[in-house]
Amino acid sequence: MYNIVIYLYLIGVAIASLFNEKVKKMWRGERQTIKLLREQVDPTAKYVWFHAASLGEFEQGRPLMERLRELHPEYKILLTFFSPSGYEVRKDYKGADIVCYLPLDTIRNSRRFLRTVRPVMAFFIKYEFWYNYFHILQHRGVPVYSVSCIFRKNQIFFRWYGKQYARVLRCVTKFFVQNKESQQLLHSIGIDASEVVGDTRFDRVLQIRDAAKQLPIVEAFRGNRKTFVAGSSWGPDEDIFIRYFNEHPDWQLIIAPHVISEEHLQQIMSKLNRKTVRYTQTSPEEAANAQCLIIDCFGLLSSIYNYGDVAYVGGGFGVGIHNVLEAAVWNMPVFFGPNNKHFQEAHWLLQSKGGIEISSYNDFKAQMDAFVASPELIKERGIVAGRVVEKHTGATQKVIDACW
Repeated sequence: MYNIVIYLYLIGVAIASLFNEKVKKMWRGERQTIKLLREQVDPTAKYVWFHAASLGEFEQGRPLMERLRELHPEYKILLTFFSPSGYEVRKDYKGADIVCYLPLDTIRNSRRFLRTVRPVMAFFIKYEFWYNYFHILQHRGVPVYSVSCIFRKNQIFFRWYGKQYARVLRCVTKFFVQNKESQQLLHSIGIDASEVVGDTRFDRVLQIRDAAKQLPIVEAFRGNRKTFVAGSSWGPDEDIFIRYFNEHPDWQLIIAPHVISEEHLQQIMSKLNRKTVRYTQTSPEEAANAQCLIIDCFGLLSSIYNYGDVAYVGGGFGVGIHNVLEAAVWNMPVFFGPNNKHFQEAHWLLQSKGGIEISSYNDFKAQMDAFVASPELIKERGIVAGRVVEKHTGATQKVIDACW
């Protein structure tokens, strides 16, 4: 049944590639993978294979790859992606020796891929469980590790109708899970090769913090004024915090939207009733006299959080919140929307009161009014947010120690 579904999906992707540029990139990239590998693979080298579906999973796997490179330079690293949003951004990543798409999980693709690379071990990040790749890796005696994975009882593996597909989990040499609940769910279906190590993203945000860029424009914009940073925001998020800060010009507002298109940027600017500048079109002198700074480029958000007092991370009124840890690591309270239930880090932030969930403008206004009235409350909530990050670091080294 699985292989029938995969072949039907393959046909669907081929058709969709005729009409969608993103799908076309993925389709073309997957078809070129074997040719690329035959050109680049060193047959005398030992490859450790890391697979990340997209950019978020890459960030989870990155500290592990970089730690491996540091401790065991005798290995070469192969990094594969499924999504163009990951591959197109990180195809030039210097921490891997080869970066490419992973061909879809057909039996033929799996055999050709593994015959070409011959990895000595494989790491799959978070939710990646590929039936044919896993079974062939197991047949070849290649250790397979699942890193930063998290399981929930409503997943197919734990349903009566998912027993056959759940066999893929038995191909995994060891699971490095994020929490005890995931370990217990695996145990309930007879899988005991697991260890609770946490999430490698906590290690990654510490790396990012330590490598933060100094941004003269943002520094001049902030000055000595209280500053609110909204990162990865969408329209529903912006409707809430822009309304509030239009009425509080004494606070500086930085907006780094998730979608940086001219149409979206113009929508944001149309909602603002304050002097606004765009990052790529301003200078430190001009920014110092503005009240709102719109970040109209990529790659700066993790450093920009350093200049904030309070943060808002978007996505919680849509498919799910974006990376709240990048903000919390700077010791500041973090707002986010209601769609956060599948994010362990959000749960920990809420428990500590370093995170604030909102469902409406009134929720946001009530908490921001409390922050405006009490700067000490901002500091207090920020400190506990930072402690959440510090408390849950160390997963990377635990994985390294267990595998080598």
